[in-house]
Amino acid sequence: MFLKAARLFLIASLLSLAGCAGTIIGTTVDVAIEVVKIPFKVGGAVVDVMTDDDEDEDED
Repeated sequence: MFLKAARLFLIASLLSLAGCAGTIIGTTVDVAIEVVKIPFKVGGAVVDVMTDDDEDEDED
């Protein structure tokens, strides 16, 4: 009887840990994607600052 209860507890523990591992992996992937996006956002902002706005001044 004790052996059956121990097996059931082990299986339940493994299943619940699989859900936690999935959540941790999903969060890690989301963070990694955002970290990869940062240099492109910064580069775009630098290009916007450095570009000349002479075209807007000529139209007036």
